[in-house]
Amino acid sequence: MKVSEFYTQDKPVFSFEFFPPKTPEASEKLFETIKALKTLEPSYVTCTYGAMGSTRTNTFEIIEKIKKDFQLEVASHLTCIAHDKKQMEELLYELKEKEVENIVALRGDAPQDGSEPEKIENGFQYANELVSFIRQHPDFKDYFCLIVAGYPEGHIECSDLTTDLNNLKIKMDAGSDIITTQLFFDNNDFYAFEEKVRALGITQPIIPGLIPVTNGKQIQRFAKMCGSKIPKNLQDKLDEYGDDNDSIEKFGIDFAAKQCQDLLAHGVPGIHFYTLNKEKPITEIYKKAGLK
Repeated sequence: MKVSEFYTQDKPVFSFEFFPPKTPEASEKLFETIKALKTLEPSYVTCTYGAMGSTRTNTFEIIEKIKKDFQLEVASHLTCIAHDKKQMEELLYELKEKEVENIVALRGDAPQDGSEPEKIENGFQYANELVSFIRQHPDFKDYFCLIVAGYPEGHIECSDLTTDLNNLKIKMDAGSDIITTQLFFDNNDFYAFEEKVRALGITQPIIPGLIPVTNGKQIQRFAKMCGSKIPKNLQDKLDEYGDDNDSIEKFGIDFAAKQCQDLLAHGVPGIHFYTLNKEKPITEIYKKAGLK
């Protein structure tokens, strides 16, 4: 089923993101987490794809297991900068063979050493090129639902928000179906982003992406990597609790629950949770926010 169909229903759509584990023990833990979170009845889940395509095999195995063993609809992340068009075509055929109908189409992260991604002959430079490639391919153009990323505070590599919004418009005009945002902590940033996106004539669903704060140092690292600001009320608590991650997690769950309630009161079509492969924070957010 294409996940875009969920957003035609008159109720909020909740979805979860997981990442591929690196060890057999972590894999076992992930599937325990998915089993627990399935009781929350998410509409669909997604699985990330490592930098430069580094977790491709693991990602595809996980989404296949989720789809078959857990009977959950899935969307596979797919990054393009590490692949040429022939390789991408092979990956798309592999996903289609696995009956995966949904793709989170991304450029992909640069190498972790800070170097520029190697330009691949007959390859891709930006996510809009991947979207166009899929939409123009006779075997894929009508098969996949395409989800792309949006950045409420602007992409960290982009010089200004106007340019970044224009880049988003290019992705949507190329044939994207859904926008899921990068993490943010101030809902006003999302509302301002949403208003600007709509002013460009973009009509597709815009899904806020939220992450529960469970570790002070970790969330500050994530925010720096993503270019997301941490508001003063949150930063004050991180400073107050220091290395007391139990207290940080409790506060972070309350913080995310309030974000959810406010977003839903403003009529968002759904919420996408970056789970970090953890069950407890998401379950607690559901309880505190009264999500169904």
